[in-house]
Amino acid sequence: MSTIRDVAALADVSPATVSRVLNHDTRYKMTDETREKVWKAVAELNYKAPASTQEQYNIIASKSKSASQNKKLGCVLNVRGGKYNDPYFLSILSGFERQIMESGYEIAFIRSNEELLNKEVLYNTFNEPISGIVLMNTLDSDTYEYVKKQTPNIVGIDTEHRDIDNVGFDHYEAAIMAVNHLIERGYKEIGFIGGFLETIPESKRFRGYYSSLYVNKLPFKEEWIIPTNWDDSYCKTMLQRAYKHGNLPRAFFAASDLMAMAALRALDSFGLKVPDDVAVMGLTNIEMSKYSNPPLTTISLPTEAMGEVAARTLLAKIDGDKTPPKTITMTPGVVIRSST
Repeated sequence: MSTIRDVAALADVSPATVSRVLNHDTRYKMTDETREKVWKAVAELNYKAPASTQEQYNIIASKSKSASQNKKLGCVLNVRGGKYNDPYFLSILSGFERQIMESGYEIAFIRSNEELLNKEVLYNTFNEPISGIVLMNTLDSDTYEYVKKQTPNIVGIDTEHRDIDNVGFDHYEAAIMAVNHLIERGYKEIGFIGGFLETIPESKRFRGYYSSLYVNKLPFKEEWIIPTNWDDSYCKTMLQRAYKHGNLPRAFFAASDLMAMAALRALDSFGLKVPDDVAVMGLTNIEMSKYSNPPLTTISLPTEAMGEVAARTLLAKIDGDKTPPKTITMTPGVVIRSST
C-alpha cells in the first residue's frame, strides 16, 4: 500500500506539501504545477490517506485552538472507512471552512457519521456548547434528535432531514445528464456502477440512470448493474465476475468518480481498453479524475461553492434567520475527457 512519502517522492515534493494538497489547505501559496504533480502521483499510486494521522489532524484541527466558546462550529462527514479519504466531501469541507474563518468562526470538531454511532463519541462531541454544525449525512432518528437538542442550528449537505436547510444538487438529473452524454456518444448498452445491492434500486442516481434508458428505449439488464459497496476492491471483484460471464455492456455510468476510477483500473487489468472496449462515465469531478488513465469524463459539481453556501446559510441561522427550511440546489455540468 502506498504511503504519503511514496506520493511525495513520485511528485518530487515534501510530504507536507502532499498533505496540504490532499486537504485543500489554502493557507500556503502553491503553484498549479505543484498541485498537478501531486494529483498525478496520487492517481498513479492509487493512494488512500490513512484514517487519521497526526499530520492531517494538525492541519485541519489546529485551526480551532483559539476559537471562543460561543463561536464554535462542527462538521459531520459522510464517509466510510478512512475519515479523510473522500475528496468530494473534503472539497465541500474546504469551502465551508474558508467561509466560516473569514467570518471569525472556527471548526471545533470534525466527525464522521460512523464515529457518531459510538454513543461515547457522540456525547463527548456535544458535551460543550456548539453554535452550529454542517451535516453531510442523513443520521438515524435517535442520533439526529440528540444532535438537534445540543445545537439548534444545523445545515445539511444533501440530507433527507427536511426540517433543516439543505445545500446540494439534483442527483436524479445529474444521472440523467451523465447517461444522456453516453447516449449522445452512440452507446446503447449502458450499465451502472455504485452502491449496495439492496439499496441501489431506491437511489436517485440509479433512478435517473434507469429513467434515461427508458425514455430513450434502450435495453436494461440486471447483470449490467455492478454493486460496489463503495469499495475499490469489491468493485473490481464484481466487474471481474461480470467480465468472466460475458456480461459487460459497452459503457458504464459510475455513481461516483472514485468508483469510476476503480472501474478504469479493473478494466485495464482485464486487458480492456477504455473507451474502445468499454466507456466509463463518472460523477463528482474530484481533482484527481483528470489524471486517471484515461482522464475521466464526469459530471462536475461545484463542491467548494456548496461548502461556502452551507457556511453562509448556517451563519445566517446563528444570526437569527427564522425563515422556513429550504433546499438550495447547485447546478452540475458535463466535463468531457477521454474515457467516453
